[in-house]
Amino acid sequence: MSTGRPKAAAPHPQHADAERLDTAAAVLALLADRTRLALLARLGLGEADVTTLTEATGAARPSVSQHLAKLRLAGLVATRKDGRRVVYSLRHGHLRRLVDEALNVADHQIGSLPPHD
Repeated sequence: MSTGRPKAAAPHPQHADAERLDTAAAVLALLADRTRLALLARLGLGEADVTTLTEATGAARPSVSQHLAKLRLAGLVATRKDGRRVVYSLRHGHLRRLVDEALNVADHQIGSLPPHD
């Protein structure tokens, strides 16, 4: 059924369903850890170094470093040097929006809020 609107070009190339599902499941598995989710939520606000991320998450510094290494290896976070500090950032806005939406779902479940689009 046509909506009367021209069909927009897909912003992303469509990969084989199995590959897309496997990759998406791997990303979601990384988000399934509370510390990693907290790190990504904080990075959604802007760049941060390990000290800032440790304070924001309340996790031990070695734990934060290990989780950041996993996120970096997965290609979800980027780094840059600022003097002696390593500064972390999210690689793209899709991840920020995914984390934001997961937290919004949590808000609805915790607060018994009605569903909406």
